[in-house]
Amino acid sequence: MPQPALGALSDGIYGAELDRRISAATERITAWLSGDSRVAQPKLAAILGSGLGGVVELLDDEPRLHLSYGDIPNVPQGAVAGHAGELVAGTAGGTPILVLSGRAHPYEGYSQREATILLRAVLALGIETLIVTNASGGLDPEFDPGDVMLISDHINLSGENPLLGPNLDRFGERFPPMTDAYDAALRAMAREAAGRTGVALREGIYIMLSGPSYETRAEMRMLRGLGADAVGMSTVHEVIVARHAGVRVIGFSLVTNKATDDVETGATHAEVIEMGKVGAQRLVTLLGDLLPRLA
Repeated sequence: MPQPALGALSDGIYGAELDRRISAATERITAWLSGDSRVAQPKLAAILGSGLGGVVELLDDEPRLHLSYGDIPNVPQGAVAGHAGELVAGTAGGTPILVLSGRAHPYEGYSQREATILLRAVLALGIETLIVTNASGGLDPEFDPGDVMLISDHINLSGENPLLGPNLDRFGERFPPMTDAYDAALRAMAREAAGRTGVALREGIYIMLSGPSYETRAEMRMLRGLGADAVGMSTVHEVIVARHAGVRVIGFSLVTNKATDDVETGATHAEVIEMGKVGAQRLVTLLGDLLPRLA
């Protein structure tokens, strides 16, 4: 019986097959957007983390187009509470924007390549700027639940990378640099927006673990010792594929729980969603000022 080729990845989705799946998803999204010239060529996209569906309400009343992830070929559908699972196309102050309302997480059983098929399909439309958001545990003892952290950098401890396998040359080069993962000029704009809106804005380093279990006390101490300020189970793989494609990135992390080793009890997902609502209101206020300026 023939043996599988060395280097073949377990899910079989890489190289030409991965590219085919991305292309099919892009074709479906392009056809959907073609129905309204006002949103047909978006340059700005946003990924909404847990409990951040309210950001959609920042879009102008018209137009608003909705497309379920289930109607896009090859796109995995997440099953985690707090994620709508749909694309929303609209404008913010007249600026076309494509919102990924919810995400499929690698911890749900998907490789990071699978989990970023939708994002890469969106990037292929010509997106130039990406906003990423997530919920996180605050490793910095000064952080409180409800705080909004502007991501200055990240550490990838997920154990994977979405660029594994043959390089997709149409997106970017084989070895993309990540030293400027989070655009400095965009971060300066976020600070200015925070000043205008009165939203208190933390800033720090986000670290990604695979999940889905939350951290032990020993892990919390280790992560803080590595220099991280907040910890979560998403975002980093999305930023990697965006930077691979030369897209500018700005990221925000909502601190939903303390992740310091002196906490009395560990976090629960219900608490994460509930506390995320507090930070979500602050982030929605901030983005309301920032979105029209990001085009």
